Amino acid sequence: MADEDAQDADAPAAGGAAAPSGPTGKPTAKPEPPPPPLAIVVKGWPRLSETFVAQELKALEDRGLRFDIWSLRRPTDRLRHAIHAKVRAKVRYLPEYTHEAPLTIFDAVFKAAALPGFGRALNLWMRDLGRDFSRNRIRRFGQACVLATQAPPNLRFIYAHFMHTPGSVARYAAAMRDVEWGFSAHARDIWTTPDWELREKIAESRFGVTCTNVGARRLKALTTNPDKISLVYHGLDLSRFPPPPEREGRDGAMAMAPVRLISVGRLVEKKGYDVLLDALAELPPALHWQFAHIGDGPLAGALKKRARELGLSDRISWRGPKTQDEVIGALRWADIFVLPSRPATDGDRDGLPNVLMEAASQGTAVVSTRFSAIPEFVTDEVTGILVKPGDAGALSAAIAIVARRPDKRSQMARAAHARLVAEFGAGAAGDAVAKRLMVALAPARGAAGASAAD
Repeated sequence: MADEDAQDADAPAAGGAAAPSGPTGKPTAKPEPPPPPLAIVVKGWPRLSETFVAQELKALEDRGLRFDIWSLRRPTDRLRHAIHAKVRAKVRYLPEYTHEAPLTIFDAVFKAAALPGFGRALNLWMRDLGRDFSRNRIRRFGQACVLATQAPPNLRFIYAHFMHTPGSVARYAAAMRDVEWGFSAHARDIWTTPDWELREKIAESRFGVTCTNVGARRLKALTTNPDKISLVYHGLDLSRFPPPPEREGRDGAMAMAPVRLISVGRLVEKKGYDVLLDALAELPPALHWQFAHIGDGPLAGALKKRARELGLSDRISWRGPKTQDEVIGALRWADIFVLPSRPATDGDRDGLPNVLMEAASQGTAVVSTRFSAIPEFVTDEVTGILVKPGDAGALSAAIAIVARRPDKRSQMARAAHARLVAEFGAGAAGDAVAKRLMVALAPARGAAGASAAD
């Protein structure tokens, strides 16, 4: 591409007009645009499991916002979704571990000491370190120093996706640079971060958005200014999804036409896949089915072993990580989408998994659990079937009912798709976040605070 650019340097501009030239007759280079005044901090970029982050960043660019992405981690996924390539922002990777870039960290800390808010940031960090003495806390301060010293001079606002580690880096860096910051909270960060830390971050931020009503209620309870927290569902950009396919009426009565089950999610405790395996083992022998799983995670080996012990391996396909296009294809293949979410022992839990909306976009009937924010989208017996989390027997019975009733599947799937279109489009979410950021970035603003964006 660089060679082609050099070759065409003297070519006429589009429309036959000559390119602007300087005193030597050579075309003058287009002036570089000023660096963006907005920094967006993310855990990692790109990440297969966080399509909602990529969707939002694309929506912000579509609404005229310019920003750099500051990532705490380099990508670990072998694949990436098509939407990642559509985000044009420059990606800057912060040193992931202090011991891997000690000179970079030392230089950043030395330079950060001259910034106007370094003393305040240091006091914040020392107070946090006293309550959470960990390598993670030390690492975040070093990353914040790099962000604060490498961000452009015109930086005016820092926005973090997730309140825990990205929120800490944004908070310390914003204090150093004496600028404001805001956050988007999701699931694990809300439920596993200590109350004292959530409370202080909310108090110091300009605004916070979160993607579930249950999460919003938790955050609002930790602040004397609940208007600072807004519920903004991620929604789904339906322009990126095909319309639902025509469905076959499989009912599991014939071995040659088994009902097709699918789930998409990380193989971690909170997804409840151990419960799902037990539920599959309890399905009636006369019901013919296949199950496919998309995703990866630390429990992959244990779950595959459990499937073998239960005698299910010949009916299960572990497909591993896939791109979003491949996920959509699998949802169109399936009759029933199953997500048995439940609380993890460390307090982690799902919010409102986007994949439920992706299943609805393709007319795939949903069976899930009455847990966390899932009922905010799935209404039991209307847009899907919900059971008690962790109850393998109830989950098995629900799968059997939906498998044997293609008419019920079709009715619920149509209702879920209608609700998705009417209430969970991505446009409103992009507008809401963009409005808050534009208000925060305005050169002259009053003291109206985050509520001015509402």
